[in-house]
Amino acid sequence: MNGEQGVPALLQVVLDGTDIRRLAEFYRRLLGLRYRPGDEPPAPGRPDPQGQDWLVLRGGGVQVAFQQVASLPEATWPEGPVPQQLHLDLTVPGTAELDAQHERALALGARLLDDQSEDPDEPLRVYADPAGHPFCIFVAAPPAGATEVTGSMDARE
Repeated sequence: MNGEQGVPALLQVVLDGTDIRRLAEFYRRLLGLRYRPGDEPPAPGRPDPQGQDWLVLRGGGVQVAFQQVASLPEATWPEGPVPQQLHLDLTVPGTAELDAQHERALALGARLLDDQSEDPDEPLRVYADPAGHPFCIFVAAPPAGATEVTGSMDARE
């Protein structure tokens, strides 16, 4: 429950992918999250049964899960036959941080889809993650009562 009787709580957002270990690593590094115990990557050369099924990342009150699927058509946003079904909105406090996170996202494997960083009202950029899911990084104040995700934001992790 979410504090209100009869209202379910949102536990997590789940992203499908054909290589969920790669996708989880992308978001772990981008958002500074950590694996749920038991979901950490195995030692090099070892089997990765968790990475073939379901993985969960947590941190700062946020939980993102990844579900393995056999195939996944990449969204063709903003136009085309495959619409985005969901996207993540990530915020930063100012344009300098928007630019810094742009470089991080690209270094981690994101692909830029749309650049509106010069918009005076809401500077933003839209990217595709390694599986093709669109996500935005934009300048905005966090909503009242939002929990800030904390952790390492080093692209080399």
